[in-house]
Amino acid sequence: MKNYILSLITIVGFATAATAQSKGNVEFGYNVGLNSSFISDSWGSSDIRTGFNAGVSADFYFSDSWSVKAKVAYDKKGWNNDFITVDGNLYRTNFALDYITVPVMANWHFGNTKNWYVNFGPYVGFLVNAEETALNNDVKDMLNSTDWGLAFGLGVKIPLSNYIKLFIEYDVQSGFTDVFKDNYNYGSNFSTTRGALNVGLNLML
Repeated sequence: MKNYILSLITIVGFATAATAQSKGNVEFGYNVGLNSSFISDSWGSSDIRTGFNAGVSADFYFSDSWSVKAKVAYDKKGWNNDFITVDGNLYRTNFALDYITVPVMANWHFGNTKNWYVNFGPYVGFLVNAEETALNNDVKDMLNSTDWGLAFGLGVKIPLSNYIKLFIEYDVQSGFTDVFKDNYNYGSNFSTTRGALNVGLNLML
């Protein structure tokens, strides 16, 4: 399934880039945002951990109302108020996870001036760092190296000039994969959920 998602991202990216060159404009953007994330299974969810994200994006238009948005973001995720056992001792701790996240989303633009938008599509996240905060131990070996799922977003763009727009958006990532490797998940599947309030600038070419 991971290879399928990566192939889909590659195909959509090349196809939409070619379409945009012949039918519409391209907007390049960058943003920063405040994250809140947690993990959950069928029994419940963890405490929320806050963090931040920073990303760059390209929005390929093929009509006034539709585009495809691809993004690369540094995403700080994790969860709080958990436990870890080290050398037979139990410690209360938080988990801090850093991902490089790549969503590819259909983007619907609406309103009289088409400055409001809703987007949705798959994402894949690549784990680059993971630690627990009680003893500052690296816990990357306990976790799966990739996380994939669906991303959703709602935002508004505020024109500052003919070529520059400020945007404010809220987006959510809902993971489908287990965060932990099989021998660390205690017989359950824990998936991630991350929400973020973002602000950034779009540059139209």
